[in-house]
Amino acid sequence: MASTFKQFIENVAGEKAPGPSTTFSAAHIFCALELIAEKPIGRNKLAEKLNVGEGAIRTIINHLKDADLIVTSKTGCTLTAKGLSTWKKFEEFFPKRGEIEKTELTTAEHNYAFLVKNSGHKVKSGIEQRDAAIVAGAKRAVIIVSKSGHLSIESVSSDIAKEFPKATTQILKVTRPEDNDAIVIAGADALQKAKHAAFAASWALLNSSNKK
Repeated sequence: MASTFKQFIENVAGEKAPGPSTTFSAAHIFCALELIAEKPIGRNKLAEKLNVGEGAIRTIINHLKDADLIVTSKTGCTLTAKGLSTWKKFEEFFPKRGEIEKTELTTAEHNYAFLVKNSGHKVKSGIEQRDAAIVAGAKRAVIIVSKSGHLSIESVSSDIAKEFPKATTQILKVTRPEDNDAIVIAGADALQKAKHAAFAASWALLNSSNKK
């Protein structure tokens, strides 16, 4: 269940009393696990990649260790069996992710896309997801649904290939959607910020009603 998984990740990211308040979110947990899943990574490199300070990375690592998602050694942070299964669950929800070039639809300096599997029916106006992206630092966000062989944006176009051919080619290349998949693209002035915002909007989509 998405709701159970979301609650678990929110708990990992959440404040733990007593102690300092957290300055990170579920997006940091996702990005940390993504990096560690590739190969063991040291604390300093992880902090650099996540664009967080020394105090924040120490807290993030402690939260991940407390949740039994990682172990640390001289080689760096490594996923545990539970950490690997948690990462695989993330990949089930968001199987395709990547940078999108600047186009007539993705106009920010940096744009990042998440494919949200089998969630197109959850997208209504797309406002909730866009708002989540903006709060997370995006300058703009686009919520796209793959429907009947076309990519559509609510209140904009039922087939964006006609109005935005270059963007559509880019989006299809990166996300390779199937029917009823949703695609979230966030744009920002820095790639990491765009990625975090795209995650935030995708994460909000998992919250939505699952009824078709």
